[in-house]
This record gives sequence, structure tokens and C-alpha cells, in this order.
Amino acid sequence: MTLRRFLSLQALLFWQGGFFFYAAVVVPVGTGVLGSRAVQGSVTQQVTVWLNRIGILALAVLAWDVASTPTRRTSRWVAWGSMTVLLAALFYLHAILDANFDSVRKISPDPGAFRAVHITYLWVSSLQWLLGLAFAWLTVKAWASPSLERIPG
Repeated sequence: MTLRRFLSLQALLFWQGGFFFYAAVVVPVGTGVLGSRAVQGSVTQQVTVWLNRIGILALAVLAWDVASTPTRRTSRWVAWGSMTVLLAALFYLHAILDANFDSVRKISPDPGAFRAVHITYLWVSSLQWLLGLAFAWLTVKAWASPSLERIPG
């Protein structure tokens, strides 16, 4: 039980914490240092692939914990399922963004369409992060449940 909880905590911290740090610190600093949103965008294009892949691994570990913890399962499964659906949406939106971005020239052939999809990507990412916070809260509550103290393991 301790190993599962530790891995769950680390998975959530790495995935959701990585997203938050990248969005709040790396993107603004990178844009300032690189002097161009387009250049920073080409970095972000590569980083978000990794963030989304890490999400797959994190969700697998989190599913293991939800399935193994007998309290607050329904609310945690709803949060987990919502994060999973949003991750699938991010993979889809990322593919659209990739198809509409020339990474060599650092431009989009249709900046208006690119911007619309990019804004959607940002909103979906933000919603997923908020669900990650809710999942973390529900997980702490599930782990703190007095009924777990009677369960061996």
C-alpha cells in the first residue's frame, strides 16, 4: 500500500506539477529569452508531446490506486475518467496543431485557425490540471479514511 501511494503521488506530481511549472515559468521565461513566441512554440510543441506521454503513465498508476483503495472510488473514477478523456482530446488537438505548424520556418500557414485550436488546447489542458487538483484532493481524503486503517495491506 505504501509503495502504491508513493508511486501515485509521484506520478501526479511529475505530470501535473510538470505541466504547471512549464506553463507558469518555462513558457514566459523562454519567450523572454528566445525573444519570439514562435520559437518558444516550437519548444512547447516538443515538450507537450512528453507531457502527454507522461500523462498516460500517470493515469495508469492512478488507476491502480483507485482500483486498490476501497473508499471514494466513484468520485475518483469520475475525475480519473475525465482526465483520461481530456488527455485523448489533447493528443487529438496536438495532432491538429502539428499539422498546421511549420517547425522549420516557425510559422503556421493559417495563423487564425492555429490560434483557435491552440486556445482550445490551453483550455483543455487547464481543465485537466484542475481535475488533477480535484483528484489529488479526493485521493488524500480516500487515503485518510478511517475505514482504511482496518484494511490490511
